[in-house]
Amino acid sequence: MPRSTSYLHRRRWPLAGLLVLLVLYIVAAVLHWDDRLRWSARELLQSPAEQAKAAWLPAYHVVIDAKPLEGLADDEASDLAYDPHSKTLYSVMGKNPFLVQLGLDGSVLRKIALNGWSNPEGVAVLEDGHIAITDERSQKLTLVTAPEGVTELNIADFPQFDLGPAEQKNKGTEAVAWDRRQHRVQFGQERPAKLSSWASDGTTLLGQPQPLESDLDLRNLSAMAVDPRTGHTLLLSADSHLLLELGDDLQPLSYMALLGHFNGLGETIPRAEGVAMDEQGTLYMVSEPNLFYRFEKAPK
Repeated sequence: MPRSTSYLHRRRWPLAGLLVLLVLYIVAAVLHWDDRLRWSARELLQSPAEQAKAAWLPAYHVVIDAKPLEGLADDEASDLAYDPHSKTLYSVMGKNPFLVQLGLDGSVLRKIALNGWSNPEGVAVLEDGHIAITDERSQKLTLVTAPEGVTELNIADFPQFDLGPAEQKNKGTEAVAWDRRQHRVQFGQERPAKLSSWASDGTTLLGQPQPLESDLDLRNLSAMAVDPRTGHTLLLSADSHLLLELGDDLQPLSYMALLGHFNGLGETIPRAEGVAMDEQGTLYMVSEPNLFYRFEKAPK
């Protein structure tokens, strides 16, 4: 005799329930909900005094949301760095290698062709006009200067430093930042996400790179910056859709989701690839292909 309809329904429901749980688990893993719950719990334990000593990303609100970078529609913004001397920003474009100087409102001020670079992915402003540019394909860091009026740079004219082999092809060094307090250049591998540092006087690199121990449970590392006020490291992950603040111990301290309706965002940032912070604590981001964002901390 055929089994009853009610029996078949009972057999289907457990399977359907398992499928729902599996889907929820996959979504939670992809969006790092477990990590965010853990980081949120840590945020709740921070006193107002401790929050005041941090960048404290939950307090930020977008004031320029997804502004297209004028004239760069066919390019791919790969990183962002703040220059405290000129009060401007620098970004590198990987599709057609060049360095672009931006105003703090995302206006394009200058384009500088990068001759000899194959895939520039990271940029950091050091001291005395020196700018570090990392190339993910060659796994080299080049220290350049780009005085006012310069419109092209030739890689052969500047010193290069080998960053070592990447663990995965095209997933090598992508993030770089200048840590003025610690007199070092920090840089990070895209996948698996790892941090290292290289001692520097702001004009050259000294000694050899050293690994930095930190629990980085990120799907990828797109970019990094150092808060000039606190010395805390900011890590950007395009795949995880978040910006993470690490404390002095390089452990997660606060975070900001880059999803629509969080921190005032109208829509999810498509692919966040660059982050910078100025001495006032204002945050800047760029997303592929050519979108600009600015965040400011809400007054108390």
